[in-house]
Amino acid sequence: MATVLYDYWRSSASYRVRIALNMLGEEYEIVPVDLLAKTHMSAEHLARNPQGLVPALHIDGRMLTQSLAIIEYLEETRSAGFLPEDAAGRARVRALAYAIAMEIHPVCNTRVAAHIVELTGNGDVARKAWMQKFIADGLRAFEAMLDDGGGTGDFCHGDRPGMAEFCLVPQLYNARRWEVDLSGLERMQRIDRNCSEIAAFDKAHPDRLGPPPLNS
Repeated sequence: MATVLYDYWRSSASYRVRIALNMLGEEYEIVPVDLLAKTHMSAEHLARNPQGLVPALHIDGRMLTQSLAIIEYLEETRSAGFLPEDAAGRARVRALAYAIAMEIHPVCNTRVAAHIVELTGNGDVARKAWMQKFIADGLRAFEAMLDDGGGTGDFCHGDRPGMAEFCLVPQLYNARRWEVDLSGLERMQRIDRNCSEIAAFDKAHPDRLGPPPLNS
C-alpha cells in the first residue's frame, strides 16, 4: 500500500517527517491538511489522528502520528541511521531533538499562539512577541547544548545529519519567518547551511510545497 503523508506545508512537525522520508528515498504522496481552514478538525482527519494534528503518516499498512515517533519508527524499521549507534550518542541526539520538539514547539504551536492573541486582544503584535521570545530562548539553549558532549562536527552530532537536524532546520525556518534575532548562534546556522546543500532537506522545504489548494 502506498505511503501517504497528511501534511501542512508550514508545519514544523510535518517538515521534519518530509526530511526523514526524503533522506530514506521513500516514495510518498502528500495529502494537504489545511490548518488555517481547520481541516485538521474534520471528522475525516480526526479518524486519522484523534489529536487533530499533523503529520499523520500511513505507511506499512498502519497510521502513525507524532513526528518523532514516526522518525524513530523509520529508524527502527529501515535501519535509517537517524540516531548514532552508541547509547550516549543516541541520548545526546534525542536531547537536542527534544529541546526543540518538546520545549520550543509546544509553546509556539499555532493553537497556542492563537489563544495568546485571544487573551491579549493585541493581534499580530502579541503573537510575534510571543514567538520571538520563546524561539530565541530555546535556540540559545540549543546552541549551548551543541557545546556539551563533544559530538558537534559538520552537523549536530558528528558528520552526518539525523533526528536533531530534522528538528533544527524547520525551527530555524520558523525563527526567520518570525524575525527572531539569530546573532551569536553560529554553530546552528552553520549546520543549517550544511543541511541546505543536501537534496533531501531542500526538497522538504515549505517553499517547495506552498500553501494547499483552496479546495483541499
